[in-house]
This record gives sequence, structure tokens and C-alpha cells, in this order.
Amino acid sequence: MGSETFEPLHIIVILMAGVTVVLAIGLIMLGRRLKKLRRQYVAVMGNTGVTNFESVIIELKSKLDDERVRIDEISKQLEEVRMTLPQLKSKTGVHRYNAFGEGGSDLSFSIAIVNDEKDGLVFSGLHSRENTYVYAKPVSKGDSSYPLTPEELKAIEEAK
Repeated sequence: MGSETFEPLHIIVILMAGVTVVLAIGLIMLGRRLKKLRRQYVAVMGNTGVTNFESVIIELKSKLDDERVRIDEISKQLEEVRMTLPQLKSKTGVHRYNAFGEGGSDLSFSIAIVNDEKDGLVFSGLHSRENTYVYAKPVSKGDSSYPLTPEELKAIEEAK
């Protein structure tokens, strides 16, 4: 009893105890990893009840392809709008004035409706005591084939 020697049985028991401790540590680590994976799975899948990731990925890819097609269509429409927008006669200018200087207020007017290139038309209304006359002239690049009055030119300039 004074000098103890390890018998092969003791060595085997000690080795088995060591292996058991290592396996227990490995099992704890695997349990933690499994818990983390479960949390990630629940975060991704939620309560969908789907257990097949492949079907989910295929469905997502299909939806993504559909969205790409829609984006292409919207991009084409946007480009058409960008091409059409400068041609729209959306710029307006109004100039009021007293055409005959007879006193009274500025009841005569010139209204220009043009696009960015100053293409469009100009209306003029000349007011006198007896009548009001309205004229329309086409405008191209800020000019017309008909003589433009200073008031009409001012309305075109105000349409910027």
C-alpha cells in the first residue's frame, strides 16, 4: 500500500473519466450551438410552418425575378416620361397691361403657354370700352410667324 502503482485497470478508468469529461464539454458546446441555430431558424422562418428551405429559396428567387421585370417596365415608363416632359407646354406667363392708355386698369392681357424650348402659343386679349378682342399666335423657339407685340414677348419671357 505504500507504493502504489497504477494498474492497467486504474489507467483505463482514469482515461474513461477524461474522455467522459471531454464528451460532456463537447455535448454542452453542441447544445449551445443548436440553441443558436434554432433562434436563427425561428428568426428567418417565423411561424410559417415551412420546413423545406429549398422551397422557400425557390419562391424568393421567383418573386425577385418578377420584381426585376416590374422594375424594367417602370424604368421604360420613366424614360418615356423623361422624353415627353420637356415637350409638354407647361410653362405659363401672364402679362397684364392697359392697351389703349384711356385710363382705367390693366384689363388687356397676354398669356404664353410654352415648353422648355419656348414652343407653344400666346393669347392676347385687347380690352377697350366697347369690346374685347382675343388673338392667338403660334410660338416656335420664342418667335412666331406673326409679329409679336412687346407685351406678348414679355409673357413668353415670364413663362420660363
